[in-house]
Amino acid sequence: MTSLIESPRDTVVLDFETSGMSPAKGARVIEVGAVRLRKGRIVDRFQSLANPNIFLDDFITDLTGITNEMVHSAEPIDEVMEKFSNFIGDDFLVAHNASFDQKFLDAELVRIGCHRPLTFGCSLLVSRRVYPQSPNHKLATLVDYKDLPTSGTYHRALADAEMTAYLWLMMEADLKEKYSLSEIPFSILSGLGRISPKIVDVYLAKHGFS
Repeated sequence: MTSLIESPRDTVVLDFETSGMSPAKGARVIEVGAVRLRKGRIVDRFQSLANPNIFLDDFITDLTGITNEMVHSAEPIDEVMEKFSNFIGDDFLVAHNASFDQKFLDAELVRIGCHRPLTFGCSLLVSRRVYPQSPNHKLATLVDYKDLPTSGTYHRALADAEMTAYLWLMMEADLKEKYSLSEIPFSILSGLGRISPKIVDVYLAKHGFS
């Protein structure tokens, strides 16, 4: 049985708006949004547009509302990522469809010579295990499904990060209620995203949830 005791660390829930789908194909971060969770509450926020000296196509502007003028008047991306790296510290990280955001985070940190181990949880993958009955597991669908707080804005980094944070907290709360627990370690909750949906009960029982 895994101990439920885990060294206390905050959780930073983040979202990037980007110029494309893959940093390997030259796409860059154009906006960073994040919130810090501590003891079930949002205690801090980070938001910044970023200028990577590229031009956005109409698809990205239509999707996000971020224009070339907004990006080109923003702080240089390296300065933004230095500040964001300091904001993250050594906290746990969460994103919705985390593989996407992690690729961009890793790529941008490498550009500024920053190398650190990052512990990511994926709210999309975890939601598939916690809410298998949801119509789908897009962020907007889950926000409606669980009646989570929302500004009604999507595809802007801070708004998406806040909604993802509320989703993460809701999944944690629902599991606490189901298993009569006072705490769920980040490693256990995030670990749900790395197992088959068919063995969720086995996984939780292994770690002392029954």
